[in-house]
Amino acid sequence: MTYKETTEYLYNSTPVFEHVGASAYKEGLYNTIELDNHFGNPHRRYKCIHVAGTNGKGSVSHTLAAILQAAGLRVGLYTSPHLIDFRERIRINGEPVSEQYVIDFVQQERSFFEPLHPSFFELTTAMAFKYFAEQNIDIAIVEVGLGGRLDCTNIITPLLSVITNISFDHMQFLGDTLAKIASEKAGIIKHNIPVVIGEYTDETRPVFEKKAKELSAPILFASDNKLIKQHTETDDGQIVYDTIDYGEICGELGGQCQLLNTATILSAITVLKDLGLHIEAKDVRTGFANVCETTGLMGRWQKLQSRPLTICDTGHNVAGWQILSKQIRQQECNVCRIVFGMVDDKDFEKVMAMLPEDAEYYWTQASTHRAIPVGKIADEGAKHNLSGKQFAKVEEAYNAAIADAAADDFIFIGGSSYVVADLLTAINK
Repeated sequence: MTYKETTEYLYNSTPVFEHVGASAYKEGLYNTIELDNHFGNPHRRYKCIHVAGTNGKGSVSHTLAAILQAAGLRVGLYTSPHLIDFRERIRINGEPVSEQYVIDFVQQERSFFEPLHPSFFELTTAMAFKYFAEQNIDIAIVEVGLGGRLDCTNIITPLLSVITNISFDHMQFLGDTLAKIASEKAGIIKHNIPVVIGEYTDETRPVFEKKAKELSAPILFASDNKLIKQHTETDDGQIVYDTIDYGEICGELGGQCQLLNTATILSAITVLKDLGLHIEAKDVRTGFANVCETTGLMGRWQKLQSRPLTICDTGHNVAGWQILSKQIRQQECNVCRIVFGMVDDKDFEKVMAMLPEDAEYYWTQASTHRAIPVGKIADEGAKHNLSGKQFAKVEEAYNAAIADAAADDFIFIGGSSYVVADLLTAINK
């Protein structure tokens, strides 16, 4: 098989959550353990950091990877979803797994895994863990796929667990209260393994404290750990932090959500240093300043062009849009133009209620079966006095926004990871 045929086989023969939603979710770790045993428990051959949370997992995982890479470590990075190419999910020192490795893995192992009927994520996780072991990495940053307790990444015993935050998302799997969702995420906390909590509420903090106490796991709340004295935003969208331990740090990633992510990352670095990892201040500064180039991260308040200022962001749930909507409103511009679409497992009515009324909208839908039809998006927008045009494809909506825009306008593209994926795929044709 070619690489294209191989990825199509993976998408079409295994249930893919990104494509079909809930039917791809497999509760329990049976398949994961069977795959792990088959490959000789590869995740035990290197150190790990486990990252869970509703939002911020990607930014935290990539920045930690960039810092550890700057410190001279050979770093595996396992994240999801991908935006353009499947290989984005599995990287070592920023380099994606090769096409040939993906082909060989499927061809050589399908006789074993096909009778198991694993999900796409179960199989991809097994591939990543095996690849990391064969490539002799020093440490892996492993991002949870969904939840924590029953996520197939939860077979690892990490050096450190990180839970970025808790908000309402995937409630059909994780529960309908913040406390229930927090309990699922807290499932990654392990016996005697330290855990860093990024954000908490009065409802979620007791859940984390109780779980950590039960497992004798040292717990650190990043928002209590005042490591950032102040911050300023630069003209090109970066953030400069004045920190207690590392002096001035220039963060390449923009967006107000990064203020919370940075506090989490710095707290995680403090714990990792206490655990014996040799990380110098210059490594922290280098990692923050070069995270996108170092790790290949895309879609986090990503600037596509300056005039008109054009930004895309993968924020896709209520918690993410509480920050994004505020930031969009703060943009100084002549006309704000928003290319917007969502998928079907999100609380899109609540998100759309947050969108600014004084913007011009380009309603669209991503090329996934889970996309909310563009007509339904437009109808919901009309309920909130949001006016716009409808486009069947993200690329068409984006091109229309660019064509309509003056140099001093502001264009935002988002609402879903899949909208951003379609956009970046079109741009990179």
